[in-house]
Amino acid sequence: MPTALIIGASRGIGHEFVRQLLSDGWKVHATARDDKALEALRAAGAEALKLDVTIPESMAGLGWQLDDVKLDLAVYVAGIYGRLDGANVAPTMQDFDTLMHTNVLGAMQAIPMIAPLVEAAGGKLVCITSGMGSIGEAESSTAWVYRASKAALNMAVKSASFDYPQATLAVIDPGWVRTDMGGPNASLSVEQSVGDMLTVIDSLTPADSGSYRSHSGRVIAW
Repeated sequence: MPTALIIGASRGIGHEFVRQLLSDGWKVHATARDDKALEALRAAGAEALKLDVTIPESMAGLGWQLDDVKLDLAVYVAGIYGRLDGANVAPTMQDFDTLMHTNVLGAMQAIPMIAPLVEAAGGKLVCITSGMGSIGEAESSTAWVYRASKAALNMAVKSASFDYPQATLAVIDPGWVRTDMGGPNASLSVEQSVGDMLTVIDSLTPADSGSYRSHSGRVIAW
């Protein structure tokens, strides 16, 4: 039975990853911050782990909670959007720190703990990014702190791909999805987005490690 870890599975995209993987016969470890979400994950059939990616002490406990499990797939979903302000508004330190801690630091603290478990299985480690993190395809400054955080996440994963050659690392843009973050007018259902991403993940080979893909599999410009 293949084994997966979904970091940030309390709702939306992360929760849908858990649902689809369980339905496909995977053993799934899934993290959430609050007890209600953890109970829901257990009821769905997942091994629920309490984790807050913004708290270093909580991140440090993730390794022993997994107890050297070999991971065929690990997906870092945790992320926040923040304010819509563009480059004509300076971010506050609090807004900047909140986005960077969740979207970047959390992933950078998770990778050194999780990547060896993925390497042990010859598996795949994917971080959910955004097309808004692309420098080459940027067309506005809307939500510029969010854009900067996702560009930083992309670099973190690309850099890490050189240190874990027995794992396939990638960042994937889920598209504009009808979640709390994407809103009700988004073009994709969460089911379609996650289904698409799982297809892309399944198609990744070791030669694709360090790549930046859309949910449809398109290579996105850095």
